[in-house]
Amino acid sequence: MSALRVVAVIPARMNSSRFPGKMLACETGKPLIQHVFERATQCSRISCVLIATDDPSIRDAAHSFGAACVLTRSDHPNGTSRIAQAVETLDADIIVNVQGDEPEVEPQLIDAAIGALETDAGASMSTVVSPFLADEDPSNPHVVKCVVSRNNRALYFSRSLIPCNRDLVATPLAQPLKHVGIYVYRKSFLATFVALPATPLEQTEQLEQLRVLEHGYAIAVAHGIARSQGIDTPAQYAAFVARCRGQ
Repeated sequence: MSALRVVAVIPARMNSSRFPGKMLACETGKPLIQHVFERATQCSRISCVLIATDDPSIRDAAHSFGAACVLTRSDHPNGTSRIAQAVETLDADIIVNVQGDEPEVEPQLIDAAIGALETDAGASMSTVVSPFLADEDPSNPHVVKCVVSRNNRALYFSRSLIPCNRDLVATPLAQPLKHVGIYVYRKSFLATFVALPATPLEQTEQLEQLRVLEHGYAIAVAHGIARSQGIDTPAQYAAFVARCRGQ
């Protein structure tokens, strides 16, 4: 069987409520989007990396560091919808959604998510979970948790602490798992996904991946160790710049 063609797409928009213009922040000497692009190109399973944006300044920055870029409509409700437009006519089997504000995303986790989808013929998409690190709080509602079945499919995602350690056992058999925001889709499923109506659990938790589960589609799950963090605020960006400078 011939190898599947895998394309990574980085959705990037300029308007961020907590950190306007963050895609082009360049205190490291490179715009933030370039750091993400370079991480994605380190993945062994990816054939090519595209940037999808509705902003000409991001497109121009992408071209300046040699990245392919697709200019999309400006009315997309989320990154998945933007990616679906960007790959409509693309010759690919699998599409990877690499978040545009993840400059330290681990390439091996992206490769693991691709492998999880390739080996689970019944799954429409895949993602990644990780144990919580020692300095991370599993009860933090800003960190999404995922419960995984024995055949490595997602059972549920929540901002709440799941599973519940009802009897407060010191070392429960089921430990909470941190969801890592890497999504891999079969290209044939992307158009289906964005056409699905929003669902009650999705709207309650504000987690788009729950729409997939509520409509009966399967999400394969890869396991790994995630140490990177996304950039949502100027303070987080300042910490990233410090790490880049070795401080």
